[in-house]
Amino acid sequence: QVQLVESGGGLVQTGGSLRLSCAASGRTISRYRMGWFRQAPGKEREFVSGISQSGGSTYYADFVQGRFTISRDNAKNTVYLQMNSLKPEDTADYYCAADRTGSSWSSNAMDYWGKGILVTVSS
Repeated sequence: QVQLVESGGGLVQTGGSLRLSCAASGRTISRYRMGWFRQAPGKEREFVSGISQSGGSTYYADFVQGRFTISRDNAKNTVYLQMNSLKPEDTADYYCAADRTGSSWSSNAMDYWGKGILVTVSS
């Protein structure tokens, strides 16, 4: 079992930045690909960004390309999401997820989930 806990969310103005962290426990995440997803009120959960086990490959949804950066520190068992140039439409609950064996970045492919953290971007 992998337990994931997100932190770093909060309220920020349009154009501002936040850095989300996802601390894992229970198992080392070095064998897990890690992803960030988000869910806005009344909308389905959607993929935001993903990173391979080694960190050598990163993936982004088109709507965050160039604004968000995912990274990981396997020694600290932590994954990060640096979010810059935030927009009101980025307001959502952000979730960290882990998966060991899949290749898809769909929500159904992820095995472990954090409880999520709220990011609110004011206009």
